[in-house]
Amino acid sequence: MQRAAGAPMLEVDVAYAKAYALYIALHQHPELSGSEVQTAARVAAELRALGYTVTEHVGGTGVVAILRNGPGKTVMLRTELDALPVEEKTGLPFASKVHAKDPAGRDVPVGHMCGHDLHMSALVATAGIMVRSRASWQGTLMLVGQPAEETISGAKAMIRDGIFTRFPRPDEVLALHVVNELPAGQVGVATGIYDSNADSLRITIYGKGGHGSAPHTTVDPIVIAARTVLALQTIVAREVKPGQFAVVTVGYVTAGTKNNIIPDQAELGLTVRTYKPEIRKQVLEAITRIANAEAQAAGAPRAPLIEGYETTDAVYNDPALTQRLRAVLEAALAKDKVVTQEPITASEDFSAFVAEGIPGFYLTLGGADPQKYEQAKAAGTRFCGPARPEVDCAMRRSRSPAQQVPRPRPPPPWICIAPWTEVAGRFLDPP
Repeated sequence: MQRAAGAPMLEVDVAYAKAYALYIALHQHPELSGSEVQTAARVAAELRALGYTVTEHVGGTGVVAILRNGPGKTVMLRTELDALPVEEKTGLPFASKVHAKDPAGRDVPVGHMCGHDLHMSALVATAGIMVRSRASWQGTLMLVGQPAEETISGAKAMIRDGIFTRFPRPDEVLALHVVNELPAGQVGVATGIYDSNADSLRITIYGKGGHGSAPHTTVDPIVIAARTVLALQTIVAREVKPGQFAVVTVGYVTAGTKNNIIPDQAELGLTVRTYKPEIRKQVLEAITRIANAEAQAAGAPRAPLIEGYETTDAVYNDPALTQRLRAVLEAALAKDKVVTQEPITASEDFSAFVAEGIPGFYLTLGGADPQKYEQAKAAGTRFCGPARPEVDCAMRRSRSPAQQVPRPRPPPPWICIAPWTEVAGRFLDPP
């Protein structure tokens, strides 16, 4: 795709006020996974107004928008729609005050604490730029608003609902995420494994309840649970080969209702993260073995129930696609702004799209205030800024000196729009 020098950045500048307004609106009205009704409707309306053919309710609340612009390849850009059951404490004037019922019926605060509001507003802005620049590219642009990423279920739901059969099957699928582990203005590129396999486990341990003053008449599931938690820590430390990545975290222990009553059962909630399939298999088998052995050793009346949920494979960045994308980003942002990234330990379900046999790439965008990031780095601490990404002229610093003119602090969506636009435009065919 051929463009005049500086044209993409100028387009971003033009798009940015509207993107910021959308960002604020989305940030103030977050919705939980699977309940993104108003969010999806807003994204769909924005894309429809730009001239895209929009289909709603794909895989639940998912949105698929298609822009056909002659023959050529199909490129899919994906954003997430959902927010988290987390209270926002940023103190921002547009901070979320939303509460909602979670799947268990509990009233929980809801906030866009993972940047999905930024991703959505940037994708809509990119959609507009691609419409206005359609004379310089051809092919089909497919924009996807995916629900339920935080529960690792939305991508699979969209696939089951025919996203790759009801709509043009993409030649490439692309996604991105803002992080505070990199300063704004930098992007991280990983070749091959991008993130980790994720397995959530619920282990129900059975005992025999009774009065707390007579433990000898019971089989205490809390004691079994405690032993199990400790024994699970030996899997990574003593069973996984040194140098191989694995995490086994017990995130919650639930048991009992009163201090002097020994309950009939206890429950453990685990998250397991690995990179390699063989390590994943080894760790999951070890968890089952240890949980069963601890229960048997304590004389439990039955074996524990081990249930898996919220499971996803690691995202794999296609090497050839990665090489092409890196060249695009280095040309657009400057070579020193594109850093080589190691696999991260987090997980997400974009991998489900890649597993359909489509080359994929997942990009990391720096979102930390550059000055605060450097201060934390100098102090030897990890920067953990507010949930709102700081972009303090960071992308402006990636331009040539002639383009570095003073301007107010750009709004958060700006750090996503430029990479989205460059990638979308240059991955589609020239006219």
